Amino acid sequence: MSKKIVIAIDGPAGSGKSTAAKNLAERLGLVYVDTGAMYRAITYAAIRKGIADDEKAVIELAKSIKIRLKFVDGLTRVFVNGEEVTEKIRTSEVNEKVSGISKIPEVRAELVKIQRKLGEEGNLIAEGRDTTTVVFPDADLKIFLTASIDERARRRYKEFVEKGVQISLEEVKANLEKRDKMDSEREVSPLKKADDAIVFDNTHTSIADEIEILLKKINAAAK
Repeated sequence: MSKKIVIAIDGPAGSGKSTAAKNLAERLGLVYVDTGAMYRAITYAAIRKGIADDEKAVIELAKSIKIRLKFVDGLTRVFVNGEEVTEKIRTSEVNEKVSGISKIPEVRAELVKIQRKLGEEGNLIAEGRDTTTVVFPDADLKIFLTASIDERARRRYKEFVEKGVQISLEEVKANLEKRDKMDSEREVSPLKKADDAIVFDNTHTSIADEIEILLKKINAAAK
């Protein structure tokens, strides 16, 4: 890149934020920040401690937890207090609880501090459901990815099948609809498009074509 740049990608669950961000980070040599993985990490830790439904306890956990992200060979490896939890945070149990924990103001405040610190040096691409509106409101480029609910459900279902998770397509779709509702209606950092974000609907676009289109937009923003 010709200058230091911060790119933020937002959008609903299953819209391909992680896939796009990882591919773009690799192509451009940027640091990749998966904010969603951070919320999944604290959710996993809360479930393991048996406190996922105890808001006060979860807030205390957020203040002390050590979350580290390491981007290696196209995969974000996630560590909680030194333990790798990369696969453990992608279970249906975590999916059920992550929106509830993510909407706790004090939890978001603690994780946003970490995310903003990562952005101080620039040259990064961050994705998550409030990166364009709350975490990096002054990002050089904001992208809001979206896709139809049926396509998003199909993608998420495929991920579960590949991991051997027993779940139906109907259950996946219902879970996504529930998360969309919770994320968009929460009082703190609701899911919404930033006024200056570029909207990209990838329902009928291949990953390869999507990346080429987004690369052109990024290169234009970096000039």
